[in-house]
Amino acid sequence: MRSYSFSALFALVVTAGTLLLAAPPLADTTAPDGGPAVAEASPASAPPAVLDPATLEAQVKDGIVMIDSQTPSAQTAGTGVVLSPDGLVLTNHHVVSGGRTISATHQGTGARYPVDVLGYDRTRDIAVVRLRDAQNMPTLSLGPDAALQGGESVTAVGNAEGTGRAATVRGTVIDLDQRIVARSSIDGTVNRLGGLIEVDAPVRPGDSGGPLVTEDGTVVGINTAGNAAADPARPQEGPPRSYAVPVEDALEVLDVVNAGVSTDTVHVGPTPVLGVTVRDTRRGAEVRWVSFDSPADGAGLRIGDVVTTFDGAAVRTSDEMRSRLNLLAPGDAVTLGWIDEAGASRTARLTLAEGPPN
Repeated sequence: MRSYSFSALFALVVTAGTLLLAAPPLADTTAPDGGPAVAEASPASAPPAVLDPATLEAQVKDGIVMIDSQTPSAQTAGTGVVLSPDGLVLTNHHVVSGGRTISATHQGTGARYPVDVLGYDRTRDIAVVRLRDAQNMPTLSLGPDAALQGGESVTAVGNAEGTGRAATVRGTVIDLDQRIVARSSIDGTVNRLGGLIEVDAPVRPGDSGGPLVTEDGTVVGINTAGNAAADPARPQEGPPRSYAVPVEDALEVLDVVNAGVSTDTVHVGPTPVLGVTVRDTRRGAEVRWVSFDSPADGAGLRIGDVVTTFDGAAVRTSDEMRSRLNLLAPGDAVTLGWIDEAGASRTARLTLAEGPPN
């Protein structure tokens, strides 16, 4: 499994946009009389037209936005793909993670919008956001990646190096269904991603959340990691490689967000916060940081304590704790159990606060 760095400002990431807001419904396979339905033959469709490079670039650039996110420790930049005229946008989770103030600028008009995060899935590095008060925005077309083959030409467009100007790079599909470990160049956190499209395009830092498109301009993936150095002074590690989340995965996240109900991986709505960071140890989910004046702080959790239960369910890892928290909302009350540094078992009932997406 390869390991590559990623971040909102410095990640090699690209995302897609489209008129499609959800996967198409399955066709009814039952005939009116109860017997099996017989599909009618349809004429073969012509292959999509290949666009010349200038036309392709102009078409894609018109359907993306440049995203800026202000965290407590840094200002980061990335890219997003417009899905609907009223400003529904796909981007990467790591582009908006930790963002307390997020805005987006449309590449074509220069209009700037405040950004609301509607939902996200950190396990697939996908986020769905809304540009407040947006109207009549151009969109891109999303298409399945199932027809992709090795050697197929693709183009990535995004906010390279966080300059605020869209840049385009071309490459070919190297492989499908790839797994990597991606590391944030901002805070060092890691994320294991699978099912990715591998491309030899030299996608640059800041392209995170921009579109990976075929020669006819159809978005097939959202690049989420790559091996370009975040520091221009550092040499690149080997030949250019970037990795894109397939459109089907992004649309699955979009469907959950549109449905409005969180799952153990997709969080919908404002982010609930305990105010505690845990890490996996032999003892379990050990507290490594407690935010001042947070629910965890008020409940008495301290660095070195080990969380053992969350609303009565056993907690053994940070992922288990995150999955249970993912299903909740700010204002919900939970009962937390833990073992303090003296070895005593403790419990407390606390109310979740609201924080930035994480």
